[in-house]
Amino acid sequence: MKKIYKSLGLIAIMLFSFYYTDKIAILMQNKSPIMQSINEIANDYKVQAINASISGDYITPGICGRMINKTKSYVNMKSFGIFNEYYLIFDEIKPDISLQDNKDKIIRQGNASKKSVAFLLEDNENIKKYLEENNIKASLLITEDNYQKNSFFEQINNDLEKYNNIESLLNKNNINKNICYVKTLDNEFCQKNQKYLIEETFSLNSQNIVEAKKNIQSGAIILISKNAKLEEFKLLIKEIQFKGLNIVPISELITEKNN
Repeated sequence: MKKIYKSLGLIAIMLFSFYYTDKIAILMQNKSPIMQSINEIANDYKVQAINASISGDYITPGICGRMINKTKSYVNMKSFGIFNEYYLIFDEIKPDISLQDNKDKIIRQGNASKKSVAFLLEDNENIKKYLEENNIKASLLITEDNYQKNSFFEQINNDLEKYNNIESLLNKNNINKNICYVKTLDNEFCQKNQKYLIEETFSLNSQNIVEAKKNIQSGAIILISKNAKLEEFKLLIKEIQFKGLNIVPISELITEKNN
């Protein structure tokens, strides 16, 4: 019994020693000129998260905030012995209302603060060629027939009959963005496969260029139909550029990460 009490006593002493040593280390760290400089500028670098917006079955993604990780930044600078803002390390701040907690909702547009739009392409060869030649990124709805291992486009599985085959190919090549177009693959199927649910804000077809131009806004997901005409698509591009918007893949438009 004495041995047990002795062992317990030694363990208690060791735990107290570790606790005390840790407290001393934190105290010394906080007194360091480097940490004091980090504390002084911490609020200048803090970015508040933007909550996602939910309306019925739809969600507009939020934006993650960020804040300085003081301890990691201190350790990063300590090896140089001097404070330097270049070596700051940041942590993301997840929105209180986040897409990650509401993946059963449908994304019809990205967050407007990104000043971007995204194209969702049906298999339109003329427009695909134009986008590649002009290095304009877009997301392509694919089936087994038009999947490419090294595609210029972000590829989104849209093959209901051979869905698992396409998933295997996308996963094998680390290009699966886990996005599901709910107008082809229904909500229940998409949710079962843990995908982000999307549909277009509006579409461009062979007859609606005037209406499509009016609908351009930051965050829009624009479906380019297979019968859309190249000349009218170019007019759409010009209008997007005139409004000062970037064109990005859908995965970049809907992510809540602070890029």
